[in-house]
Amino acid sequence: MKELTARQRQVLLLAANGNTNAAIAAWLGVTPHSVAEILTAAYRRLGASDRAQAVAIALAVGEIGVHQIHIPNPQQEAAA
Repeated sequence: MKELTARQRQVLLLAANGNTNAAIAAWLGVTPHSVAEILTAAYRRLGASDRAQAVAIALAVGEIGVHQIHIPNPQQEAAA
């Protein structure tokens, strides 16, 4: 397994926090297709077959940290 690139790590972390490809694309100023390509490359590097597995592997091998995952707070989000 190879290390993720900085961009792959960034996009996977945004995905791990529940963002859609379209939302990630808007945030980064790229197309949703570019986001899909970046995630596919990250999956390959991690040996994952989907988003959830890629996040799990990235957490297990230290590519992303558990402290970087936002845990949704329904009460706080309802007030927003």
